[in-house]
Amino acid sequence: MLGITTIGVIGAGQMGGGIAQVAAVSGYKVVVCDAVSDALKRCEDGHRKRLAREVEKGRLKQEEMDRALSHLTYAPNVEMLKGSNIVIEAIIEDAGVKKQLFAKLAQMFTHGEILASNTSSISITELAAAAGPAAGRVVGMHFFNPVPVMKLVEVIKGLQTDREVVERVVALAKTMGKVPIPANDRPGFVSNRVLMPFINEAFYAWMEGVAEPQNIDEIMKLGCNLPMGPLRLADFIGLDTCIHIMNVLADGLNADRYRPCPLLRQLVAAGRLGDKSGRGVYDYSQK
Repeated sequence: MLGITTIGVIGAGQMGGGIAQVAAVSGYKVVVCDAVSDALKRCEDGHRKRLAREVEKGRLKQEEMDRALSHLTYAPNVEMLKGSNIVIEAIIEDAGVKKQLFAKLAQMFTHGEILASNTSSISITELAAAAGPAAGRVVGMHFFNPVPVMKLVEVIKGLQTDREVVERVVALAKTMGKVPIPANDRPGFVSNRVLMPFINEAFYAWMEGVAEPQNIDEIMKLGCNLPMGPLRLADFIGLDTCIHIMNVLADGLNADRYRPCPLLRQLVAAGRLGDKSGRGVYDYSQK
């Protein structure tokens, strides 16, 4: 049923690179595509470093690392993805950009290939509509960061998605060592619909002087048995990404309660985006 040997990944950032790494370790041939050559180079270097670390820690054998690296190809344009049985996009979380990409993929892949999106909040039904006649082959495959560590994959069926496509994606995720769990195509799906209000409320608690960020995070870590507090998690995700997802929720559900806290907006306006910019709620400039 699976019929998948080669996986194309569009986007060589943190998510795309992680998906590609897990797929290659799982025995699939992987083509990673990104128009930015520096991003491809960073992705390739990152794969070598992370896999070498896995070997050092005894979680991977040297021959397994070598085999995984031999399965990885890095491509500067989408035309080099031809031959893939499934394409997973992991690009910027922007509905307009994603729709343009799916329209192009639908023209390129016309022989039953699966077109999957790693989106964390955008409607799969809308992306499928952009794919026109390929709509039945569009599905959500939402991995979690860091991909090599996190087990969950949310599998999202759009209104047009064929059941067989969902079944194949579920089977694929399992072969990659993941736990696929279905969710309906609603804004934010399950994970972000629950997570983002939690993060947003932490910013309100900080803004209103309930406690300092470190104390908010420590209370939630110890009180709810979380690996990291909500403000630290927001930095890890990216404060700008959090704002974007919150706005998708607010617009899609027509509910202002999902709108981002003014303090969160202020930090992003100041360029404090979290880990990726060196400073967000916390300062990472010395790391």
